[in-house]
Amino acid sequence: MEWIAGLLFLGVIVLLLAGFPVAFTLGGTALLFAGIGTVAGVFNDALLMGLPNRLFGIMNNETLVAVPLFVFMGVTLERARIAEELLETLSSLFGSVRGGLGISVTVVGMLLAASTGIVGATVVTMGLLSLPTMLKRGYSPEVATGTICASGTLGQIIPPSIILVMLGDVMTSAYQQAQLEMGIFSPKTVSVGDLFAGALIPGLMLVCLYIGYLLIVALLKPETMPAHIKQEGDAVSLLDFLRALGPPLLLIFAVLGSILGGYATPTEAAGVGGMGALLLALSKRELSLQRLREVMRSTLKISSMVFMILIGASVFSLVFRGYGGDDAVRSVLEALPGGVVGAVIVVMLVMFLLGFVLDFIEITFVVVPIVGPVLLAMGLDPVWLGIMIAINLQTSFLTPPFGFALFYLRGVAPPEVTTQQIYRGVIPFVGIQVLALILLAIFPELATWLPGKIFGS
Repeated sequence: MEWIAGLLFLGVIVLLLAGFPVAFTLGGTALLFAGIGTVAGVFNDALLMGLPNRLFGIMNNETLVAVPLFVFMGVTLERARIAEELLETLSSLFGSVRGGLGISVTVVGMLLAASTGIVGATVVTMGLLSLPTMLKRGYSPEVATGTICASGTLGQIIPPSIILVMLGDVMTSAYQQAQLEMGIFSPKTVSVGDLFAGALIPGLMLVCLYIGYLLIVALLKPETMPAHIKQEGDAVSLLDFLRALGPPLLLIFAVLGSILGGYATPTEAAGVGGMGALLLALSKRELSLQRLREVMRSTLKISSMVFMILIGASVFSLVFRGYGGDDAVRSVLEALPGGVVGAVIVVMLVMFLLGFVLDFIEITFVVVPIVGPVLLAMGLDPVWLGIMIAINLQTSFLTPPFGFALFYLRGVAPPEVTTQQIYRGVIPFVGIQVLALILLAIFPELATWLPGKIFGS
């Protein structure tokens, strides 16, 4: 009855495109198919007896506790106006250099991505803060919007990121399942810390490629990125620079360093990050009681959304496997020409296209558990595969005409900036993303070397 599993997957996609809530669509559609299958005698309803254990496992999962803590850290830093101060300082420092404002936006986007890990929040924040300034200083709308969208999506890959936390938890289960299917009954493990370490070099490589592109454009097309003529009072002292850049960098190093150094688990480090963000907001006098309530409410909403989607995805995957969908996926991937290379290319292409209509959270909780065990059983490295998936979806979120980052920026961009200009602006950055994927495919050590050095994995 594998065709029913395909029909289930297609039905979920159609309902999501129709605008129904993700969590209820996943769980409700799966239960509907399970009910019809039970009545028709083609589905074993005993499989649903495992659902309470799955939900209890989600509630007991210590790694996932890091999600609300990292969300709290990101929302607090966003409300503390850290990005605004960083952008003003770096713009004053680099603004007189041709292309300097674009480089400043990229660096701030990187730091904000590492702090919040939420793509939508980063793109919207950078769009509100930097787009009017870039346009005012004579930057072409294409360069300005492309830089903001690209730097905003760095939250997908720059650790510490809630997206990597969720992906790490799913890859852990997929890796253990793959090894059990291969007859390895004392399976190796892969952790969120491994993914954080694996994402560090590819993430910084992307930032360097972005900055390199901006410098080339500034050299070849100087009219699109004019230098800013410094006014009186624009000078930035070393103390101002350290005061703006030091605290967020210290917080990021404290969180990431404690994980990579083996001093704390991701969950413990997320707690440190949440407390550090609170102290940072208090030191800048940006945290009133009313603002704290807003932070807590926003954290609760985002965290509830993530866990409701995870519960819905658990129901979906249970019913999908009950109809033999995982066996069908395995058969298709193993029959593809080109072996493991062909399978990886097809999976990446499918995920890229799904990234147009599904958010990273849905793809992580729905698609990765289906294809992950099959690809890992073919001998792929779990850290490398996880980073490839993250960069691939980051590329999807940037690609016209359906990329999520484009819609986020369109919502806050001034009316004089057209949608076509945004599309033209991101195309070079999409090319950079594809180049990064190719480099990572040719040189997997970019993702696997650092985890091996730190954790010996």
